[in-house]
Amino acid sequence: MHISFLIHNAYGIGGTIRTTYNLARTLGEQHDVEIVSVFRHREAPVFDPGPNVRLSHLVDLRKKSPTYEGADPDHARPARVFPRSEGRYKQYSRLTDRRIAEHLRRLDADVVVGTRPGLNVHIAREARRGPVRVGQEHLTLGTHSKALKRALRGAYPRLDAVTTVTRADAETYRGQMRLPGVRLEAVPNSVPEPCLEPADGTGKWVVAAGRLAPVKRYDLLIRAFEKVIAVRPDWRLRIYGGGAQHAKLRDLIDHLGLYNHIYLMGPANPLDPEWAKGSIAAVTSSMESFGMTIVEAMRCGLPVVATDCPHGPAEIIDNGVDGRLVPNGDVDGIAAALLDLINDDELRQRMGQEALKRSARFDPSRVAGRYESLFTDLLARGKVRGSVHRARGALLSGAFATKDVGRTMLGRMRAA
Repeated sequence: MHISFLIHNAYGIGGTIRTTYNLARTLGEQHDVEIVSVFRHREAPVFDPGPNVRLSHLVDLRKKSPTYEGADPDHARPARVFPRSEGRYKQYSRLTDRRIAEHLRRLDADVVVGTRPGLNVHIAREARRGPVRVGQEHLTLGTHSKALKRALRGAYPRLDAVTTVTRADAETYRGQMRLPGVRLEAVPNSVPEPCLEPADGTGKWVVAAGRLAPVKRYDLLIRAFEKVIAVRPDWRLRIYGGGAQHAKLRDLIDHLGLYNHIYLMGPANPLDPEWAKGSIAAVTSSMESFGMTIVEAMRCGLPVVATDCPHGPAEIIDNGVDGRLVPNGDVDGIAAALLDLINDDELRQRMGQEALKRSARFDPSRVAGRYESLFTDLLARGKVRGSVHRARGALLSGAFATKDVGRTMLGRMRAA
């Protein structure tokens, strides 16, 4: 099976990029797999696609490259196909419109997979007839504007399938999008097994990771940890990641006098060694489309204290078994859940072992198997549908031929 992924920028850092590489690498063990990046801004990708996955790009933004295209006049003209209401719209242009359309017209693949709404629209409108067309949703439908939802309703009926990363979001799609004939499947993101020993639960560290953005609500975690160290001053918190809120969070830590207990560590890649140094993970987002960091921490043997925000955490954490779910935005609840695990060594270590065991369901081999089954079913359905169309065409051609013969014979009789 030839499977082609279309992604915004395969050379950057982010959850969609990471999970696309995980899936492509695993599928590449059995299939012909490629990742096509719309943009390329650096020499080498941050993540490794593996030896069996081809990586290519459509628009070169490397300023020192002889094929640099950032100054192309068409790149300054606004895109027409990529939806204006999509979050990445300003990065797209007439140049990307043209390159993506050319790529999709010549693409000789069994399956083409889009990895964000704007690219899914391109695939729906421009992929040639033949490949199965799959659009992935890595965020949630609820995060999209009304204008973007209208654009998706207009284009998505031309897809064969849409996948979401949670069951809850798949139900939202079914209820709101009205996509007759389009298969909707919930398939989680995948996280590989770390190549290191899992955490043993003895270190006095709570670990959090992710971009320093408002939606991650690290301010809640910092305020909750102030309550934690009032009881257990021997524990510390490390927050990994970079982003626009770094200065604001630094000021909050200093204002609360927590600079000896809470550390902003900056970005780290890989993160597995940092998770393994901790004993508890914390995720306090107001919204998570899935929760990659939750699974990453669990795969390193950490129980996770997470806010029960839409949509992902409750589908990953079994509350009280491999982690704790607390009400969204509840500082006291976050602090109490952390203290429950901090003050009970046996509970913390037991939950960590359960997290390690249960998170194996997110292994790339299992997730890739689900995608492989989906692709196989869609290909079979497409062949059946094609056979029906061909048979119908043959019947119609036969009927027209019969009519032509009848007309010819009638004409000859009249002439006689």
